[in-house]
Amino acid sequence: MDEKEYNQDVDTSGHGEDKDKKKEEDRYEKVCYMCRRPESKAGPMISMPGGMNLCHDCMQKAFDSVTKGGMDFSKLPNMPYMNMNLNDLNMTPPAVEIPKKQKIKKKAKEQPVLTMKDIPAPHVIKAKLDEYVIGQEKAKKVMAVAVYNHYKRAFLDQPSKDGAGEDGGTDAGIIIEKSNILMIGPTGSGKTYLVKTLARLLDVPLAIADATSLTEAGYIGDDIESVVSKLLAAADNDVERAQKGIIFIDEIDKVAKKKQTNTRDVSGESVQQELLKLLEGSTVEVPVGSNQKNAMTPMATVNTDNILFICGGAFPDLEEIIKERLMKKTTMGFGSILKDTYDKDPDILGQVTNEDLRTFGMIPEFLGRLPVTVTLQGLTEDMMVRILKEPKNAITKQYERLLEMDEVRLIFEDEALRWIAGEAIKRGTGARALRAILEEFMLDIMYEIPKDPNIGSVVVTRPYLEKNGGPLIQMRG
Repeated sequence: MDEKEYNQDVDTSGHGEDKDKKKEEDRYEKVCYMCRRPESKAGPMISMPGGMNLCHDCMQKAFDSVTKGGMDFSKLPNMPYMNMNLNDLNMTPPAVEIPKKQKIKKKAKEQPVLTMKDIPAPHVIKAKLDEYVIGQEKAKKVMAVAVYNHYKRAFLDQPSKDGAGEDGGTDAGIIIEKSNILMIGPTGSGKTYLVKTLARLLDVPLAIADATSLTEAGYIGDDIESVVSKLLAAADNDVERAQKGIIFIDEIDKVAKKKQTNTRDVSGESVQQELLKLLEGSTVEVPVGSNQKNAMTPMATVNTDNILFICGGAFPDLEEIIKERLMKKTTMGFGSILKDTYDKDPDILGQVTNEDLRTFGMIPEFLGRLPVTVTLQGLTEDMMVRILKEPKNAITKQYERLLEMDEVRLIFEDEALRWIAGEAIKRGTGARALRAILEEFMLDIMYEIPKDPNIGSVVVTRPYLEKNGGPLIQMRG
């Protein structure tokens, strides 16, 4: 046996299983243990014993915290002894250079540079929303105009401090302020769905945050800056692109001022007060790639002046506050108002005022930074039927597509859709109830149909939904 074959046997002895594990590990990117950034963004990683990886920035911060001078790890292309396994120290002599692993890195998508020509007009945006969202005409119009004006404001050269415009034009001294939006509507009316659809149709960096997890700084929960951190992550850590994005804060009614509480309100009025600086426009430091602030996490400075904020909430019991205000008029004589006048008004939320919202628990400073208020109507039975069959991604179309993969045609009768809409109204959870009802009745169909390849079509009838019969099944041929 020659020397080459001997060295090959020595290298491979006892390492068959390790090689398989290494091949499996090479398929994935390494992620920094401290800042949670992948290798494609943070650069080559330093592998520590125990499967822990650190980027050069976090390793440098760790040594700088121990020694003031420290070593500059950014000048080191690789650290072979850090990449070694402790079990292999006796196997590889120090003079042997350890080859680098060839890892499959994910290619970062290059974000196109947006121009004013790329932003569609408001009527085009609303036409696209009409294909997915049924009803809520006023809300769609307000959203379309707000997004269009937001980008006109972002692309416009704002005047400098001395009052002269950067371009020296005739509009020197004119500063266009942003108009944040407050969306009010019952649960299941389409607040979050409207924003998600808008973000999908447009190339807009958008982040959706939940106000229920926000707390005052220093307490357990997410800090206010976490909503900006989510937007920065949605923009692929591009600060300039994130500064022209949109943030949707859902469940904003949950941070209303608590009534008759003897404890510190760390998730109510204090959250509204801390949100003021973000809504008005300020410079905040947010962690990159993580929601936690510590000495090892890299920070980025984001200016919220050009970020459009949309706050949405169901505001339960707000209708009662509006009715109480409207019923303050005289209740006797010819100009009297009956007590049940507004009980069946479907558009009672359309008469909301800032006085009603202040009674609900929102502070006036917070409402002043949300000048545009849009209300969404509760869904009626006719709107429910339209939601079932008209949108591009309607629920019935999704089930039809699933059965098409089994070469089976699915048909819903109009009376069946009307029965489903009526049941959804009774549940009182809005459009969310439609999927829950369909999931319940489609379970047996989705289970039984693949058993028989001779089934050609299935018709969902109202007697089947009322449990007085079964669906109509037609065989092939």
